[in-house]
Amino acid sequence: MRKIFTLIGIAAIATVLALPPTSRGALANPLDGHDCYSSDVMRRIEGCSELLKLPQLAPSVRAYAYSLRALALSLIGRYGEAVSDYDRSLEIEPNQAVTLNNRAWALFKMGRIEAALPDVEKSLRLDGSSPHAHDTRAHLRHQRGEADRAYQDYRRAMDLGGSNMVRLYQCGLQAEGLYQGPVSGIFSASLDRALRQCVKQKSCDPLPPDEECKAALS
Repeated sequence: MRKIFTLIGIAAIATVLALPPTSRGALANPLDGHDCYSSDVMRRIEGCSELLKLPQLAPSVRAYAYSLRALALSLIGRYGEAVSDYDRSLEIEPNQAVTLNNRAWALFKMGRIEAALPDVEKSLRLDGSSPHAHDTRAHLRHQRGEADRAYQDYRRAMDLGGSNMVRLYQCGLQAEGLYQGPVSGIFSASLDRALRQCVKQKSCDPLPPDEECKAALS
């Protein structure tokens, strides 16, 4: 699995999966202090499940809770269940850029490349400044054999994500044996060459394995 799938990692290093923005409406932060917003994945799943049993939830809060539970499910590799929750969230609020991107990533992890593309394209129409969505689309294009377009999206993800995203790719490409430079967060010609090599191989992923690079990226 080639994501740093920890909640700390999500918050600190700009991985593809991201927390959805706080639900709009009268409750500015409806899940503040609730287990549904816990940094512990299993507590989040349990907390959101309990919350979703309440019939009086405002639609926006219900959509948010489904998105949060889906993210937690994705973090432990339960992608099919995550997609079902993302479906429910998007049925309520169809224009959630983060949720669309996260569903695209879950579909990608299930090997459903063509199903994931419309989600990430819509996500980028809603928020073209997301490094997460550009990274997701890069992975999809990469697996479709569209090396040049994948390269462009990886570069755009670094442009938008800054030094954190650059470090992430530096670490991942080190793990692939393509990059020998420092994990500095500074884009370089050697990183560019490594990325260009990577996109030519479907087996290559510029994101690092789960347990690698935590010290450098924290």
